[in-house]
Amino acid sequence: MKTPRLFTELELRGLHLKNRIVVSPMCQYMAVDGHVQDWHLAHYARFALGGPGLSFVEATGVTPDGRITHGCTGIWDDGHVPGLRKIVDLYKSQGIAVGIQIGHAGRRASATRPWDGAQPIPEGGIEAPWQSIGPSAIAEQDGYPEPRGMSQQNILEVVDAFSSATKRALAAGFDTVEIHGAHGYLIHSFFSPISNLRDDRYGGSLRQRMAFPLMIAEAVRGIWPDDLPVFYRASVVDNVPGGISIEDTVALAKELKQRGIDVIDCSSGGMSGPATLSREKLSLGYQVPYAERIKSDAQIKTMAVGLIIKPEQAEGILDKQQADLIAIAREMIANPNWAYHAALRLGLDNPHDVLPPSYSLHLQRRSEIFRDDPNTGNEI
Repeated sequence: MKTPRLFTELELRGLHLKNRIVVSPMCQYMAVDGHVQDWHLAHYARFALGGPGLSFVEATGVTPDGRITHGCTGIWDDGHVPGLRKIVDLYKSQGIAVGIQIGHAGRRASATRPWDGAQPIPEGGIEAPWQSIGPSAIAEQDGYPEPRGMSQQNILEVVDAFSSATKRALAAGFDTVEIHGAHGYLIHSFFSPISNLRDDRYGGSLRQRMAFPLMIAEAVRGIWPDDLPVFYRASVVDNVPGGISIEDTVALAKELKQRGIDVIDCSSGGMSGPATLSREKLSLGYQVPYAERIKSDAQIKTMAVGLIIKPEQAEGILDKQQADLIAIAREMIANPNWAYHAALRLGLDNPHDVLPPSYSLHLQRRSEIFRDDPNTGNEI
């Protein structure tokens, strides 16, 4: 029987992935001073037992003021490494590759948690706000605080913070690192003409707006081992008039590839507020065309993400060579055993083996004593 593409192996430099299923980074907003808590260990353990090929730890701030909220994880201090290493150990104990997404929130920093509205932190509250930074002193929305426009020295300090964060990610034992260049955060805000009105080498033309993202990519790639991959999450389009076009991101992806970036994680939006809180009606796989275009035109591996829910849908994306990897986010929260159910639905030989032996043993025995086909779900 032919192995479903979703369960074929993939080599990224020297990193072996046992399948193409990736747990997308998902912020939990449950950290304390950037430190991992018991919540994170329980959260990631659900996925570690579920059989994906790769899983990413959520967006993690390279500086204290680079966090989105007070509850975001951090990697700006050596003291953060032991907690992150516990997550790494969870995944590696189950033979699952593990990465971390590192980023700086830029002008979208100093926000309340999503369940509190994801608004700028007000003065005089329980948690104190802090000064945000950005390429230009342009507020994200009317009535929001203006970020401080960054000086040349500020820019170099942030690049250095990404370098230090990369060293700590390596010390924690991660297999890969993803640069967060999407969703209106600092790197994206330098690339987008909506938020970058600088008149120096970091703003203006497309080439100049690439300067900061490429500096970050060079800094991270320069530290990360040659035999391990680096991912880059991009908002391929801004979805607002005058914003980034797909042609802009194709050009960026080509430059990133030349600097040793291995995979573009293709998302979109973020210039008009948190995408996760959007009430816009979206269709299944609405961002897949972005992954397909970047893969084709920039000749680089891509990861598709965004309302990919059904196994057949994911398999079709790979069959059509629209992407090389499938990232699952909220559907993985709803069903951390998504990989197992995909193995059943797609007819993988020995689908129970996707799970740890202590799970697969019981499920295999159950399937043997029921007359109904486990693919139908009627055995329960």
